[in-house]
Amino acid sequence: MAAAPSRCLLVTGPPGVGKTTLVMRVLETLRSSHLHLAVRGFYTREVRENGERVGFEVVTLDGRSGPLASSRIRSPESVRWPTVGKYKVDVASLESLALPELQVKEDTDLFIIDEVGKMELFSPAFFPAVMRVMESNIPVLATIPLPRYGRDIPGVARLRNHPGADVFTLNTGNRDTMRESIYNQLSRLMQKR
Repeated sequence: MAAAPSRCLLVTGPPGVGKTTLVMRVLETLRSSHLHLAVRGFYTREVRENGERVGFEVVTLDGRSGPLASSRIRSPESVRWPTVGKYKVDVASLESLALPELQVKEDTDLFIIDEVGKMELFSPAFFPAVMRVMESNIPVLATIPLPRYGRDIPGVARLRNHPGADVFTLNTGNRDTMRESIYNQLSRLMQKR
């Protein structure tokens, strides 16, 4: 008997390889082939000024956005914010946008979580919300970073090793094949819902 396809698809790869682009293209294709698809979640995108990356923002799938991290923030409250490299992480902004999107609801067909990384994991409420999604019966397409210097972020390692997760490692040579494979797996799951 063949194993049931995983409901938790995790996309990983080096920075800039196209993880977010792949997730958004898969979502776009799913929406065109499954017209009444109810999707919840968010993605992150770079904020650039004069060609230089100065931060990241969180964008919900219905178009709301807010700061995730910035190298340009200089406010009194930002002094206490956690940092990743040169970026100050706005945990309150992340939580106000991402956490409502990660509530498990019966009418949800798919969750998109881009990404579960070091910045997002500064929120004490974020990882438990992700785990509730992962352990629901609802398909998940999420991105995670590669381990750096052979070390994985503990929360990311838990997702990577979750018994219900399939990990897809993206590189420039396999992006199209991976996109098609992920789309096909999610499409099959949508037909069973």
